[in-house]
Amino acid sequence: MIKMIVTDLDGTLLRDDKTISERTKNTLVRCREAGLKVVFASARGGSVERFAPDYLVDGKIRMNGAVAKIGGEVVYDCKIPYRLVRPFLIACDERGLNIIVESCGEQHSIHYVNEHMHKAHFDKHQVLVDLSQHDIDSEKVIMQDLTPDDEVFIANILPDELYFIMSKEHIGFGMIMHKGATKAKAVSVLAEIWGIKQSEIVAFGDDVNDLDIIRFAGIGVAMDNALDIVKAAADHICDTNENDGVSKWIEEQVL
Repeated sequence: MIKMIVTDLDGTLLRDDKTISERTKNTLVRCREAGLKVVFASARGGSVERFAPDYLVDGKIRMNGAVAKIGGEVVYDCKIPYRLVRPFLIACDERGLNIIVESCGEQHSIHYVNEHMHKAHFDKHQVLVDLSQHDIDSEKVIMQDLTPDDEVFIANILPDELYFIMSKEHIGFGMIMHKGATKAKAVSVLAEIWGIKQSEIVAFGDDVNDLDIIRFAGIGVAMDNALDIVKAAADHICDTNENDGVSKWIEEQVL
């Protein structure tokens, strides 16, 4: 019996225009009416909130698992200590890499960026910083336009407490988080609070950062538009994000 539904947002629950269809909304409401817990688990920061009104979800996981909330209460928080990551960031900055250090707010994330990233792309949520003086604990570090040599450089100097993944969909795009900040860890915290077994969880995803929840859940479901590596790890394949894949699978297999 499924008691908890966990779904990624981009490429999974959200359509390509970044909206949730009415069919999918209705399906999630029916799940909650039936007593199932619904959780959104995303790499997004504060922007998760705008997709997650209280009538749709019970739990929200942000920043790949760095933060988990039930309603307005933070129940799990695993930040990257600035004292740990600062020497690493300085070395990457000296190499000329484009760096974004994300600190999550309620509605959006503040992006603390080095000069290289500031010149490459600037928006209202970016703050130019001297990384040698940076003193804010963060949920995630993003690096863009990485070459294979850059990836090797990062792997060789990355602190042991952190992990690094490259997006398989976006070339040259890498993310660094604390090893305690994974979607699976955050899901396990929520499940323990609600008294739900691992075998009673179904999880949906499409990208490499969804692999851990696909493998962790009792049932892992990959989108038809998912990366091949995600499909290979899944128990089931559902329709695409454009065709209400999550909703269809839940209607047929759960409701």
